[in-house]
This record gives sequence, structure tokens and C-alpha cells, in this order.
Amino acid sequence: MSEVSWGEVVKRFPEANFLQSPEYQKMNEILGQKVYAEDFDGNGWAIMTVRDAKRGRYLEIPCGPLIDWNDKKIVKLALERIAAVARQEKCVFVRIRPQLLATPENLTMLEGLGLKKSPMHLAAEHTVIINLDKTEDELLANMRRQTRYEVRQAIKQGIKVTSSNDEAIFKEFREVQAETARRQNFVPPNLKTLLAEREVFKDNAKIYVAETATDEKIAYGLIIKSGKEGDYYEAASTDLNRKLPGAYALLWQVMKDLKNEGYERFNLWGIAPPGQPNHRYAGVTTFKTGFGGEVVEFVPAHDLVISKMGYLKDLVVEKARKKRRHL
Repeated sequence: MSEVSWGEVVKRFPEANFLQSPEYQKMNEILGQKVYAEDFDGNGWAIMTVRDAKRGRYLEIPCGPLIDWNDKKIVKLALERIAAVARQEKCVFVRIRPQLLATPENLTMLEGLGLKKSPMHLAAEHTVIINLDKTEDELLANMRRQTRYEVRQAIKQGIKVTSSNDEAIFKEFREVQAETARRQNFVPPNLKTLLAEREVFKDNAKIYVAETATDEKIAYGLIIKSGKEGDYYEAASTDLNRKLPGAYALLWQVMKDLKNEGYERFNLWGIAPPGQPNHRYAGVTTFKTGFGGEVVEFVPAHDLVISKMGYLKDLVVEKARKKRRHL
């Protein structure tokens, strides 16, 4: 897909983000994954990645497909094409997570199409999205009082924020994130994945770093930009982040940069669902919601079953994994 045609897709489907971009396709190909791109005869778009797992092979479409879900003919065509690819690749099921709000109408519609709610999440179903079509003063005013205080404290303390696409900072980020993951009990991406993201997204994938006035590292964030959106895709921090407002300074700088670069929204990428205090994102939810964005709930991931027996086996494994990981 050319850059011009991706621009056309974004124009028609402004909800699109980097997970349906041609760069994401290239990244997965670099990592050895088989990827399909389908334009549904000019009526939509989907990047589909074949995932191999011990429990069974499946096809994954995060934040897609990008289609008019109100057009029954297009929806039927898209699902038929997607199922055909899945059968060709001997997949057990297809996992999709459309960019649709989790309204009763949308959930009923997906169920009516024969899709089954997935036991696992896919691509930040619950998130905070900040509308950047405001002045900096308005963005500050929309923040929670404590968040605004921390942002201003960071300025008073001389905390500085820089960003770079250099390979060295990606490697440094991976080392710090590995330690963060040990503290907070999550599985971080490997270095090969991070470097592939750096390679394909180029300057649209940057590591932001918050440091003290004496150059001590506090917090890191991987920001990926595509279409009309910037995404706070990965994060890491040192022990100093418990004492200093480095992460607050970092996100405020990202917000200002995205606004100045003409992006319309900033997706903070993942918070805990309401009423789940033991969810693994519970700790960051208060932090992210403090920046004044809209709490958005997309429809959960849904599965298009290709092999019933294989899918039943997958359900057993994934339900156990979800419970173990506090998802």
C-alpha cells in the first residue's frame, strides 16, 4: 500500500491508528510473520497477521477491519474474505477488535454476525483519548487538579524531556523496561520487536525520556504516530519515578508535540475496565485519567470461529491465562 492510499484510508476512516497501517504490516513481516492486506474492493481495509500459538494458529486484526459496519453487504463481504484467508492459512479462528464503541447496539450487531466474545483482550479496549484541538491552557485546565500540580512541579524542578529515534535509546529503553516489567509483573516486548518498530515507523516512532536537571533518567515512553493519532504505546521508569514527576512531564511534552505536529488526538493506550481493582492496568489508570481525556470503551475482541473443536481447546487455555494474569 502506498502512502497516498493509506492517507485515503485514514481520510475515510479517521478512527484508524498504526495497528492497521502499512508500517505495521512491514514490521510484522520483518519479525517473520505472514501478513495479508485486503481492501475489500475499495470498500474498507484490514491488515491481518497470522499468529502461531501452541494452542492453535489464528488470524489477528487489531483495531480493524476498517469498514462501514452499518453496510450489511460490505460487512458480509469483509467477513467472507477474512474467513477465506483464515481457512487458507489453516487458522482455528480469527480475532478482531473493531474501532467501534462498546454500545449495546454494536455488541448486539457483532453477536448477530455470529462472532463470539473473546476471552482475551486485544489492543487497548479501555483507554483514555485526549482531544488535542485545544490551546495548551485549555489542555492544562482539563487535567485533574493533582495532575496539573505535578506537571507544574516538574517544570519548577527543572525536569527536562527529550525524544529520539536513535537505535541506542531503543536499546536503553528495552533494558529499563525489562526491569520495570520485573517490578510490575508484565511481559515486555523483546528488543527485536522494538527495533522493527523503529525501522518501519522511522521518526513516527520515538522514545521520550524525562530526566532530572543533572541528567538522571526518570521515565521513558514509546510514542508511535500514524493517521490522525499518536499512541503512548509502551512505557518504562526508574526508581526515581516514584519520587519525581517525570512521567507527568513526559506526557505533557508529548501532548504539546503532537498538537504542534497537527495530530488530532493522543491515545494513552490501556486502562483497567471499571470495577476491576485487581486488573493489571489498575495502577496506571488513575495516572492516565488525570490528563483530562475522554475515557473510551471499544467493543471487546471478538472471534470468528473457523474450527469448532480447535476453538474449544483454545478457550480452555485462554480462560486460564486470563485468570492467572489478572486480565
